[in-house]
Amino acid sequence: MKNTIPDITANEQHIVSQALLERYGKLVAMQLADSELQLDPLSTQLTDCPTMFWSERGADFVICKVGESRYRCQFFYSDQEQFGTGHDVYDNLAECVTTLLQVQADHEQTRSGVLSGANRAKLDADDEDDYTGPLVI
Repeated sequence: MKNTIPDITANEQHIVSQALLERYGKLVAMQLADSELQLDPLSTQLTDCPTMFWSERGADFVICKVGESRYRCQFFYSDQEQFGTGHDVYDNLAECVTTLLQVQADHEQTRSGVLSGANRAKLDADDEDDYTGPLVI
């Protein structure tokens, strides 16, 4: 079956590169690749999908183009630690990459025991007197 998913365009690469520059304050090397994805959960057929890949601050990131203006994304640290954004498919690449970077930044803070202001305020409201700070092992 012929792959009908269009290649990643220069404009799409620019959108992601710009988001990475804003997030990290530096140019981040991004690579183009292909990923085999099961696009139809009722089928075992795999489809080659154009993919953007980069690594930064101990995490690896992928954004796969799964159709015209349709994207899936995830970040991971290892085979056992893979994370999505909670949204299966995006139709806006800027929203996809921004959400991916934000979810990973939040996860990075959680891993390091740092709570963002919004998360700290929620924790304070939920359990104001019992919070003793992060547990350090």
